[in-house]
Amino acid sequence: MPKVKRSRKPPPEGWELIEPTIDELDAKMREAETDPHEGKRKVEALWPIFRLHHQKSRYIYDLFYRRKAISRQLYEYCLKENIADKNLIAKWKKQGYENLCCLRCIQTRDTNFGANCICRVPKSKLEAVSLSCIN
Repeated sequence: MPKVKRSRKPPPEGWELIEPTIDELDAKMREAETDPHEGKRKVEALWPIFRLHHQKSRYIYDLFYRRKAISRQLYEYCLKENIADKNLIAKWKKQGYENLCCLRCIQTRDTNFGANCICRVPKSKLEAVSLSCIN
């Protein structure tokens, strides 16, 4: 399988440590994109893609901010090369958005009544009904 094209500039030091995980998530993403979606609603077909996008961005975020395992140069390289979503990471840094699954959950224009997604409601305010994010 061909490698994903990156910029001509070589990756910073430490890239060898995260490259296998990034390549594995990219392969899963390609598989999710080519998965058949007959019989599924449009949003159901996109769930695996959003989940993998979240997982890759959360991996980079955790390595840099929580575990401090990668350098700032490598972190900025990942953002510049669109390996991780810089807008989603910016929201995770704000209080109240630490567990945000995707940016569509806070966009009120995509909902019928101008409200947020069900995943934004605090768990203490939810009834015992099990609801999942529709995005």
